[in-house]
Parts: sequence; structure tokens; C-alpha cells
Amino acid sequence: MAKTKDTLSTASVLAFERKLDPSDALFSAGPWSERAQGASWAPVGVREKSVRGTISNRLKTKDQDPAKLDAAIENPNLQTVDVATLPSNADTLRVRFTLRVLPGVGRPSACNSADYQAQLLNTVQGYVAGGFDTLARRYAANLANGRFLWRNRIGAESIEVQVSRLQEGQAAESWRFQALDFSLNAPDVVPAGAEADLNALAGVIAAALAGPGHALLEVVAYVRLGDGQEIYPSQELILDKGDKKGQRSKTLYVVEQGEQKIAALHSQKVGNALRTIDTWYPSVEDQPLVPIAVEPYGSVTNQGKAYRQPKQKVDFYSLLDSWVLKGEAPKNADDQHFVMAVLIRGGVFGDSDKE
Repeated sequence: MAKTKDTLSTASVLAFERKLDPSDALFSAGPWSERAQGASWAPVGVREKSVRGTISNRLKTKDQDPAKLDAAIENPNLQTVDVATLPSNADTLRVRFTLRVLPGVGRPSACNSADYQAQLLNTVQGYVAGGFDTLARRYAANLANGRFLWRNRIGAESIEVQVSRLQEGQAAESWRFQALDFSLNAPDVVPAGAEADLNALAGVIAAALAGPGHALLEVVAYVRLGDGQEIYPSQELILDKGDKKGQRSKTLYVVEQGEQKIAALHSQKVGNALRTIDTWYPSVEDQPLVPIAVEPYGSVTNQGKAYRQPKQKVDFYSLLDSWVLKGEAPKNADDQHFVMAVLIRGGVFGDSDKE
């Protein structure tokens, strides 16, 4: 356990609640020309489809014999999968979710060391006094650029994102963005004409993070894809395989509202997109710095790589311990932004090492 000269050490119980709290994102569909009536569009459902696939996986050497391959191809690869599509008379996907932006960044929801909590709050307060402008601007950019659409963003003809700050269920102020004008890989580059709206949205987020009040945002994206095109809700992870007979090989996420089952994105997937703002990790040779999701070790699962290695002292725990326990603030302001972004993300960060 890390210690300082005055014996201050990291609390063994230390947890933070997330401060960007999105809902699930529900899908509906209609014509692009009728976006003004989007709130009344019919929800998109999920249906089953049975398909016959072919053998396409990499074969082991012993199975590459022509006769064996021909015999394998004769056996159909039958699958039942979930699929979601736009109706044949609708060319636009509507994706809607709400986002709560909460105050109290850096204040633990659980901490079993009063001394550590006091030092932590004192440390965080120095950053809060300078404001959350940098982080808020990047969160706002990920709303404006439609990153939360994931695969549904690819190949879209047009994407319009409408963001509103809600008060008592009504829009107090609203902003509109053309998502395709933004670059996913350059979060600080703002297209012409969008600067004022993006700054205003970022200001609302920054003010809510700093407190004392919170902000509730409604986010609605209209994605013009084409009549009947396939769309992509979240895919469920089925942990209990059980009897595989008759089981679907792909199960899509739906939200039940009454008798309706509406295709949707998981709130966790939306949140991951919003916190994809970390371009401050160490550069890798011959690879451009593109935003990755804020994670303590800079982990990117689909690449099988952690970009923030403890040996380099650029992971969350190394930076936080130096800042809180030793009073050594990261010299690079970008590292300070990263630490605060992890606290906004939330998680359990206690030191349970009893050596």
C-alpha cells in the first residue's frame, strides 16, 4: 500500500458514482422529411431470421484436405439470428436518450478513511476551481458528432443531432448539430458555424459538473440510412448458454414498454461513447492518437491493448496516488484532465493490498 511520510495511504474502500448518467437509447423510424413529428414515429422492433451460412472460418491443417472440405461444405450452417431494420417506407432512424450530468466530482460515494477523503477533496477542489471546460467540451463534441450511434453512424447520408436542456419536462434551450460535419478523430476541431452552439452545450455540462445543481439533457439523433436498411441495436451477451438447440446465435437488446418491445442501445454503450475523449495517452510509434474511452489503464478491449501502463506511471492509479498522497500534481495538464475524467466515469478504486 502506498504511503507518505505522514503515513497517509489510499483507503481500502473507495468508490465513486458516475457523473454522466445516460438512459438506454430507444429506436424509432420514419421519413427524413417528417423529422418535426419524430416524437410520434413508430418504435423499431426486433424479429428473428433464419439463415443458411457457409463454411468460412480458418481451417486447421488436418481439415484442409479437399475431400474433407467438400464434405464440410455439404453440411449447411443453419443459424437463427435477431435482426432490426427500418420499415420499407421509412428511410430515417431516430435514436433518443436522456443524460443526467451530476455534480460532486471527486467526492466518494464510499470511503473508509476520513483522512484520505479530506486530502482527496482538497486535491480535487484545486481542479474544480479551474473549471471543467476542457472535459465538458469533449463530452459535448461526442453528443454533437453522434459517436453514440456506433455502427448506425457508418454510411449514413445525413445525421442531425438535437440536444435540449430539460426543466420540468420542457426544453429550456436547444442546440442542433450536423454530426457528419464533425470528425470522430479530432475532438477539438469544430466545424464552421457550430462553435457557438457547442460552447453553449459545453457550458451547461461544465456548470453541472461543478455543481451545485445538475442538468438533464434530451438527445435525439436522426440518421438517414435508406428505406428498409438494417440498423444495429446493442447485442446481448448470453452468459448461460444452456441447451444450444434452437438458441439464437445473435440476440439483440430490446426495451419492453407495455406490449411493445423496442430495439435499443444499452446505456453502458452510450456512456462508453460519451467518455471516448482520451487522446492524452502516450503515443505509439507509427500510430496516430485517436480518442479512446477513459479507462484507468487506457484499455481498448477490441484491440487487446492497454495504452496506459503502470510501468510508465501514466495509469490512473499512479497519477492519483502521486497527486493525493504525495501532493505532486501531474505536471502535464492533460494528465490532470484524465484523472478527473476517470472520477467522472466512476468506479471502485480502493487499495485492498494488505502486504
